[in-house]
Amino acid sequence: MIITVTLNPTLDKTLSVPALRPGEVHRARFLRQDIGGKGINVSRALRALGVASIPIGFLGGATGRAMRDGLTAAGYGARFVEVPGETRQNLTLLDESTGVYTKINEPGPTISLEHIAALHALVDELASPGDLWALCGSLPPGAPADLYADLIAAVQARGARAILDSSETALRLGLAARPAGIKPNSEEAAQALDQAVSSDEEHVAAVRGLCELLAPATPPAPVVCLTRGARGLLLASGGKLVMAEPPPVAARSPIGAGDATLAGLLWALLDGCDATEMARRAVACGTATAMQEGTGVGPRALVDELRPQVKVAQAPSA
Repeated sequence: MIITVTLNPTLDKTLSVPALRPGEVHRARFLRQDIGGKGINVSRALRALGVASIPIGFLGGATGRAMRDGLTAAGYGARFVEVPGETRQNLTLLDESTGVYTKINEPGPTISLEHIAALHALVDELASPGDLWALCGSLPPGAPADLYADLIAAVQARGARAILDSSETALRLGLAARPAGIKPNSEEAAQALDQAVSSDEEHVAAVRGLCELLAPATPPAPVVCLTRGARGLLLASGGKLVMAEPPPVAARSPIGAGDATLAGLLWALLDGCDATEMARRAVACGTATAMQEGTGVGPRALVDELRPQVKVAQAPSA
């Protein structure tokens, strides 16, 4: 089973305007509204692939209840801890004249130690050997910076594997818990390692550095997936380090592409794939979602079409 953890979910609304002019009144065209947050986005992408998952996390207020009802109606089997306050609503605004997307994110409700204890109880109930747990996104207000580290330790103590996709302090502290895998982007890797990550050589060095930070005392080796946006990704698994590049496509929106990339990685891990196929699936899923409008998710048929077009090669030495 795959469980996705979203501690700060959101109701995502995407609007577009002919041309964005600050300080003026605009008449927007409504594009779409989706239940979101990084972990939930991963579950949506997994659903498009035909892979089941259970989303968990925190939800609050009328927005949270609407999201819970929507997930239940869609058959996700979601399990969320109810908190006071209102689950956030995030706005994505498309300037049609430039094709540039602007995101405005609310902070989300504040959680307490009581809610964290309830989350740990839920983890204790659900975690089983062999499961994959995707811990995704920002921490909500009130959460301790080491919450992901605590969840990683709890999950992996029960024989499951935790994959972390976060940033800044939450990522740095999470690395100390040695998750089974991580999926940072270039900027997040640079923050975690306190070093430049720009050139191909620096990306290779960053992957090797992250592998050293995660290396457990005993096998299996961790999975490190370092994404580079439209340039693809580097992936280390099983002692192999590969670079993967997407085919040229007409990208429409970068929103959710990283979450779909993680879904592709989880799909490959579930099937026991090697590093080459992991990278191929991850890039195909991210690319398929980047080809959709707003917060849409790439369909399985498109992912299957793109997979053989992804170029995967052994990474050069750092």
